[in-house]
Amino acid sequence: MGVAASDTSSKRLATLWGFLPPKMRVLFITGLHRTGGWLAEAFASDSASEVLLEESVGMASGLARLREEVFDAVLVSHEGEALNALEVLDAVRTGSSDDQPIIVLGEQSEQQMADLCYESGADAYVCVNTTTTRTLIWKVARAMERHQLIAENRRLAQEFRHRLQMEREEATRLLGQQRTLIAGRVKVEQAGRAPVAKARRLSKLLVEVEENACPDLPATLVQHYRELLRAYVVMGAGNLADEMDVLADLLVAAGVTAAEVMMLHLHVLEDVIRGLGNRSARHVMSRADLLILEVMMNLSEGYRHRFLRCVNPPRQQMLPGF
Repeated sequence: MGVAASDTSSKRLATLWGFLPPKMRVLFITGLHRTGGWLAEAFASDSASEVLLEESVGMASGLARLREEVFDAVLVSHEGEALNALEVLDAVRTGSSDDQPIIVLGEQSEQQMADLCYESGADAYVCVNTTTTRTLIWKVARAMERHQLIAENRRLAQEFRHRLQMEREEATRLLGQQRTLIAGRVKVEQAGRAPVAKARRLSKLLVEVEENACPDLPATLVQHYRELLRAYVVMGAGNLADEMDVLADLLVAAGVTAAEVMMLHLHVLEDVIRGLGNRSARHVMSRADLLILEVMMNLSEGYRHRFLRCVNPPRQQMLPGF
């Protein structure tokens, strides 16, 4: 059984989309009044694709074969009371697999049976009195291709959800590490001899770090940084130079420390990550890293200019003639 499944997968991978597969293994579920000899002869007469047809009489026998073996497709003969294909469809979908391609064969017209078969889970209905062997082969191949595409789409969707989850977990881990670094830096500053006002400020900041809270900064500054981060994620570095200079001036004027800037950054970034929905977090984290690097560079440069102005204040030049 395992070998059959492996061979089937390899054969499907070798078949290009939109082309007939070179070989198909098909189970034909029939009733007592119609055997599959005529169908086997019809497939043998067409060399477009090699169809290995296996017959199973009755619904119970067909379900047992499906539980034991793997088939590329299933053909079900609709014979009214002798074998109701709609009941077979319900049983196959319930007891076998939703990924099993199934086509119903009957003598009624497609206008009479197609919609009922579709609603019961069939991939197609074929009237044996009006179809050709090549048409039936193509319908079987298209049903197989449809289920392959559905399975592939499901696999890709699962991989996408898994990747998003891994990115969110990685983002959470990195944010936690950055908070730990901030807390360590604040504790180092607390260990030194600091004025009472600064010590109180450090204690308050440490509590905010441990509680993942936003630093006590003006609401307008927090909102300004949130809008800047969102714009930075879209536009990237080099496009917001003027806004970055304005932000640096605001931070320096408010006397915001590097630890408080990092706390502000993490608080706003976590809000953005939570609001991503089904979008990737990796791009946001990469752009956010660039943003905080540029902010810290501008902040240090702003404080350096302030320090230089204090150390070397401007001097009044002598007026001419004095």
